[in-house]
Amino acid sequence: MQQSRALTKKSASNLALAFILLPREKRDAMSALYAFCRAVDDVADEDSIPTEQRREQLAAWREDIRLACENKGPKFALNREFAPVIQQFKLPFALMDEIIKGCEMDLTTLRYENYEQLELYCYRVASAVGLLSIEVFGYRNPACHDYAVYLGKALQLTNILRDVKNDAARCRIYLPASELEKFGVKESEILEGKYSERYFALAGGVAERAKHFYGLARKTLPSEDRKAMVAAELMGSVYWQLLMKLERGQFNVFGPRPLKLSKPHKVALILKSWMRHAVNSAAPCYGRA
Repeated sequence: MQQSRALTKKSASNLALAFILLPREKRDAMSALYAFCRAVDDVADEDSIPTEQRREQLAAWREDIRLACENKGPKFALNREFAPVIQQFKLPFALMDEIIKGCEMDLTTLRYENYEQLELYCYRVASAVGLLSIEVFGYRNPACHDYAVYLGKALQLTNILRDVKNDAARCRIYLPASELEKFGVKESEILEGKYSERYFALAGGVAERAKHFYGLARKTLPSEDRKAMVAAELMGSVYWQLLMKLERGQFNVFGPRPLKLSKPHKVALILKSWMRHAVNSAAPCYGRA
């Protein structure tokens, strides 16, 4: 697990942060899953490499992870570390294929016409990861599948609102074209980083959709599986607080300083989640007005 742990530690992402609440075996398993997701995402995001070459690289990852799922000896080092985890927790190839399909969307899809298209992307790059994660966490009630889908979409929509400026720098706009038209925001305004009341209204509408999915996740998670989902619940808490901070900042992400949670704030959320886990608290920390 050496390479997987190193990649996870290097990333310092919110997802990696959540692993601290897991026992060692599951923490290592999640590091291997995260390393796979990070690797294929990095392939898609490497704009210096021609699109067709990146497509070929993702195809190679698809075939190699298929070998790992079939227990046939994958060639890539990260997948060799991941293979025992796949076998132990019976992780299905179909979900990893969905993640790669999401990365492939990033190769050529620079605009989304409506929420239906955007939520397919969110399912592939976030909900599919959640569905794999709950297999590692362990659960009793199959309603956890819906929980993972809803929470994944909520987290990804929050990511999209946070990253509008960075995505625009790469000529990507994830906010649906139908919503831009609804609120009278031109693509050029986003690409040029122009903030307006119209953009505030647009982003607020996307935030409401994210809140809808946070609320569904909150309602759907079975009480008997809440303790097992401690890492996912921490993710929900961190991203909910991020969404609240974006809202307080009126979604103006175009300034020189990014809107993000401070390290002390994240540490406080970890401690709070650990305490709630220790006393087996039933109430999530997100999805409430």
